[in-house]
Amino acid sequence: MSVIKPKSVAGISIPDSTIASQATELLLEHGTEFIYNHSLRVFLFSSLNGKRNNLKYDPELLYISSVFHDLGLTKKYSSVDLRFEVDGANAARDFLKSHGLPAASLQLVWDTIALHTTIGIAEHKENEVALMYSGVGLDVMGEGYENLSESNRLEIIEAFPRNDFKKNIIPTFFSGFEHKTETTFGNIKADVCAYMIPNFHRKNFCDCILHSPWSE
Repeated sequence: MSVIKPKSVAGISIPDSTIASQATELLLEHGTEFIYNHSLRVFLFSSLNGKRNNLKYDPELLYISSVFHDLGLTKKYSSVDLRFEVDGANAARDFLKSHGLPAASLQLVWDTIALHTTIGIAEHKENEVALMYSGVGLDVMGEGYENLSESNRLEIIEAFPRNDFKKNIIPTFFSGFEHKTETTFGNIKADVCAYMIPNFHRKNFCDCILHSPWSE
């Protein structure tokens, strides 16, 4: 997949350092146009939320986190037994480690990706974690849509089209973990399995307690 990435959209500069460019190349090589557009919108929405709230954050690390956040759904990075968020986080950590980034940056990016679907926790962590969580929430579920100006919205979706996003995002999610639906236990992606699989039986936390080996 070949694309021409703009230098800035909606007043937000898109990182084009060597490390950012190499991350983008991995996304283009192993992802899809749909995931690419979603990932870039997530970066832009996250950045706009940071700008609106006057938050300090590392644009390059936020960008790389956005690029890798759904790569765990792809064949290249998908494991047989880990949550897709963890697969993407592990891939990003390995990538950054190969570039000699410090441990603190590796952990920050890992958390940003691994927690991007974790409601009730991600928004209370470091700015990069909270911002990408907000960007994902805006693109996927419309959270904070009222804070997005029409001009910014139109410019972003012109650069990175949604392409029937509502219709395609759920099957896209499912394709990344249909071989390991047990990894959705305790997280919102179990809703995707319930939507896609007739009579899907969710693992239940209360059953885990009641059927444990403890006698009392």
